[in-house]
Amino acid sequence: MQKNESLKRALAALCLLFLMVAFVRSVAAQADFYSGKTIRIIVGLSTGGGYDRAARMMARQMGKYIPGNPSIIVQNMPGAGSVTAANYVWGVAKPDGLTILAPHNNLYLSQLSAQKEVKFDLTKMNWLGSLENDDMVLFARADAPFKSIDDIIKAKELPKCGSTGVGSSDYVMSKILDETVGAKVNHVTGYPGSSEIAIALERGEVQCMGLTIATYYGREPFLSWLKTNFVRFLAQSGRKRSDRVADAPTVYELMDRYKTPANKRRTTEAMLQGGEWARPFLVAPHTPADRVKILRAAFEKAAKDPELLAEAKKLRMDVVPNGGAELQKIALEVMKQPPEVIEAIKKLFVN
Repeated sequence: MQKNESLKRALAALCLLFLMVAFVRSVAAQADFYSGKTIRIIVGLSTGGGYDRAARMMARQMGKYIPGNPSIIVQNMPGAGSVTAANYVWGVAKPDGLTILAPHNNLYLSQLSAQKEVKFDLTKMNWLGSLENDDMVLFARADAPFKSIDDIIKAKELPKCGSTGVGSSDYVMSKILDETVGAKVNHVTGYPGSSEIAIALERGEVQCMGLTIATYYGREPFLSWLKTNFVRFLAQSGRKRSDRVADAPTVYELMDRYKTPANKRRTTEAMLQGGEWARPFLVAPHTPADRVKILRAAFEKAAKDPELLAEAKKLRMDVVPNGGAELQKIALEVMKQPPEVIEAIKKLFVN
């Protein structure tokens, strides 16, 4: 009996030893792979915006948590609300763990609405994590001839809203308001990012735009606009009003006021899921599983890094990270919408 117990303990110790050796070899192999390499973060919007700043902030910290300590650079690839960047990472870049996609969080709507430009499938990509949970806000110049969503509903001439394209905050918010309460706008698409739309708004080329609330309260020119009351907030996407946008009604309040039907409410909820993963980071399918695991772990550690948190505070950015494995599950659920919801989204996102 004692011999059997001793044999079991010896076998258990031997198995543990084998596992430890395998782990050490795996870490060494990944260190060999990443050592001397450069990882690129492909940002789907232009420089200077919230997504670009988040990517550069992550690039400064993430490398030290990856075996081999690779350098990390940021490359901007704006176009079609991040579709251009997503297509590149999906079908052009090698799936070797050296290319990370940082798209707009509403990119999934381009896929759900079956945009012809979309070549990727977000359910098959590997999610590394996201830095925020955030809500959107739609706003207009204070001197515009409409002071509220009610005025837009009644307007004879549609207001012009600047947009990077399908999936951007302003596009999504205005489409939701059109679907739920009949507030229509004229979309002026094709801007590389929010910085360019802001310039267009100042010049009077457009009258309205949308952003995530954190971005608006995080950088110029929006901070200066707050001081001068340059714009008026019209609506926000959260279930509860943000203290920072207290005067603007939520989409849910507007749906209650205008008695929006249940089927349109379901469509709206599907279109607001992007707030679950603001500032997401992904890598392509077929990226080796061990590298995905390493990148996810490095992302989670970097998101808690004191230097990153200090920089985020300085930049007025909220950091509320979500892990890649959890986002992978959420993405699968979000992309499995009922046929009637998908059809409604397709109709809304026709250019």
